[in-house]
Amino acid sequence: MNEKEKMLQGKIYDSIYPELYQRRLEANKLCIEYNNLPEAHPDKQNILRQIFPNSDETLFVRGPVYVDYGCYTKIGKHCYFNFNLVILDVCPVTIGDNCFFGPNISIITALHSLVAKEREIYFDKEKGYETDREYGKPITIGNNCWIGGNVTILPGVTIHDNVVVGAGSVVTKDLESGAIYVGNPAKKLRDIDETKDSIYNHKELW
Repeated sequence: MNEKEKMLQGKIYDSIYPELYQRRLEANKLCIEYNNLPEAHPDKQNILRQIFPNSDETLFVRGPVYVDYGCYTKIGKHCYFNFNLVILDVCPVTIGDNCFFGPNISIITALHSLVAKEREIYFDKEKGYETDREYGKPITIGNNCWIGGNVTILPGVTIHDNVVVGAGSVVTKDLESGAIYVGNPAKKLRDIDETKDSIYNHKELW
């Protein structure tokens, strides 16, 4: 098993492994190019497809965007991200269709040891360079989710379909479908009522 395979399977891996290091450099360069272009620039969507090659062509990201790899993130149809998106995809990130994300979203799969000594940089005699011990856990977000501004989604979380996450929340555990979650850590506020919560039943909006 090589270091990329270890990483994607959530095992301790070497982040300086050449294939991983080169993709991070490439992804960083692409993000800089994307972030420096005006929103309507004709090259912008082409660059976005290079950042997220496994995502649907309808993806829209206002930018700036920052990723570790991008290629380990899969995003479905008609998803929208507002300003300042961060995705650390050392493990797979999977996002369904029709998801809306507010500004300042952090989707983080990366993990380190809780033991301080085990987080230290060390010299790998066999490889001949300094590295560290990292691992991750995948994140899955279902269909038709709305993630409010300043939300952080932590490693290993699954957010099921039709979930709303309130602004400023930190998602530390799985969220079941059809409900609103708020807080740090995010907890269920209530179920979504498709009749009472429908915009068509709020005359003040029309």
